[in-house]
Amino acid sequence: MVTNPSSPRADGLPVSPGFEFERDAFVTAEHRVPDDYLPVDRRTVFICGLALLIAAAGGLAARVLVMLIGLITNLAFFHRVSTRFSSPSDAHVGAWVLVIPVFGALIVGVMARYGSAAIRGHGIPEVMEKVLRGESRIPARVMFLKPLSAAVAIGTGGPFGAEGPIIATGGAIGSMMGQYVHVSADERKTLLAAGAAAGMAATFGSPVSAVLLAVELLLFEYRPRSLIPVALAAAVAAAVRVAFEGTDPVFAVPPFAQPGGAALLIYAALGAVIGAFAVGVSRFTYLIEDAFELLPVHWMWWPAVGAVAVGICGYVEPRVLGIGYSNIEGILGGTLVGRALVVLVVLKLVAWAVYLGSGTSGGTMAPLFTIGGGAGALAGAGIASVAPSLGVDARVAALVGMAATFAGASHALLTSIVLAFETTRQPVGLLPLLAGCTAAYLAALLLSRYSIMTEKLARRGAPIRTEYQADHLVHIIARDAASRTVVSLGADEALAEVREWLDSGTSASHQGFPVLDAEGLLVGVVTRRDLLAGPDLGFDGLRRVRDVVRRAPAVVYGDSTLRDAADLMVTQGIGRLPVVERAEPRRVVGILSRSDLLAAHASRLAAGQRAQRSDASPDRPPPTAS
Repeated sequence: MVTNPSSPRADGLPVSPGFEFERDAFVTAEHRVPDDYLPVDRRTVFICGLALLIAAAGGLAARVLVMLIGLITNLAFFHRVSTRFSSPSDAHVGAWVLVIPVFGALIVGVMARYGSAAIRGHGIPEVMEKVLRGESRIPARVMFLKPLSAAVAIGTGGPFGAEGPIIATGGAIGSMMGQYVHVSADERKTLLAAGAAAGMAATFGSPVSAVLLAVELLLFEYRPRSLIPVALAAAVAAAVRVAFEGTDPVFAVPPFAQPGGAALLIYAALGAVIGAFAVGVSRFTYLIEDAFELLPVHWMWWPAVGAVAVGICGYVEPRVLGIGYSNIEGILGGTLVGRALVVLVVLKLVAWAVYLGSGTSGGTMAPLFTIGGGAGALAGAGIASVAPSLGVDARVAALVGMAATFAGASHALLTSIVLAFETTRQPVGLLPLLAGCTAAYLAALLLSRYSIMTEKLARRGAPIRTEYQADHLVHIIARDAASRTVVSLGADEALAEVREWLDSGTSASHQGFPVLDAEGLLVGVVTRRDLLAGPDLGFDGLRRVRDVVRRAPAVVYGDSTLRDAADLMVTQGIGRLPVVERAEPRRVVGILSRSDLLAAHASRLAAGQRAQRSDASPDRPPPTAS
């Protein structure tokens, strides 16, 4: 009655009794084996086509946002109608600078309360939350209200960058496309990331770092079918920017000198210090946000309260107001130094943190670049004056400080390095950037589990990990994890005898059984419940095991992965899979259960525990098994 073949196992199949395992017929069966892995397919080409449309729209949206910021800035500070980008620091409006940001903040507060509260903040955490918890669905109104609110906030003097809002806007464009076109949630996430990358590429002319930002902060994966559409979108959006702005880098600075070995060590050490500084900056902004939570007024009025600090800081140092790309250029070019730089860094930090903590709309990248670049320049200048023989260049230190601050605050290491290069086109800076940003990333991770983006999500009860590693189950093939001893039933065995055998308790550890025909070929799979169900045996107890096979079996090939097997178990709602070989898809060589999938993680967990014990007791060898 019970047979015990042994061998490996494989991928998933469907069959019904008597069904011939012809591949052509087989693929039309109700239950299928796991699909063969394909890195891309025709569906990917379709998503790429949608991504190109999104990229064009995202590039144009970025252009419109910049023009809108220019229009509001000119109206608020220069009393003229023009979309030409202007700096509020050139307006010389005197004490009116105390009022203008408050007026803009009141508008943003009304838009947030009666339009959409999703426009509050700097944009990227909100997009991340939609990717992780909302199937990448962003409401259509956000696509319009986010850039409009950001333009009002920045145009009236808000010390923000345009990149966060345009990333959110581009993501909203991609999400809306994914909601109107029939795509899966996974494909919608790709379209959202493509729109976000397009927005960033169109803002900074940085397509490569835009792709890296999408990977590090939005996609939470690195797969060809998602990477290719995002990369194409970033390239197209960058081309749209070239059509309007030309090919010059965002920050045009004189060439840097090649650093020596000693200088590289200094830049790495500076990066570590800046990384710790970036953690402090992040905590400071959330401290301010917590303080606003204590105010006895509705959150709609908080931006107006924060705008008071912006006005005061702007009155003391007008360069604090607005995006301040010219400030970053001055820091990197070495024209903004000394006391003026100290005042700018301190007041920019205060104005930005207070206004952002109040819940208004604006980006973090440009302010962090200003604050970090200024801190790096000041440190570099100090080191150069004390030890000129080290060859430290204050401008390179500013570049490292700029990128390291963003790396430490955002935990987006590769994005920070490449973005600093793309926005300056200084190849000499790549090695200092690699050393400094990596040191900053290490220091930041040691000091803080969350970044300035993910901290907000953690506070909302949705902590995330921004680590990307291949699924452990992908590396294990089915035949290596399957049980070689298979307890099976004959298709023509009497059901009465099988029930007696089950009642004897011999098979207590088994819940499912492959059913084999006279030639030992798979007919189906039955569970203990299938065998025991039914009021009687009927026909004087002549019913056979094959009579209770209810559906075509799902099987897994021996060279399939455990991830394929797990996915098939979920989709078919089953707890075990016969393992077969591709050459003989009805010859059972093993069986795989859910407990086998869990047991496959034992080696990974054991390795991690050994590493933890070693880290906790470096001078003591790990205990040996008894």
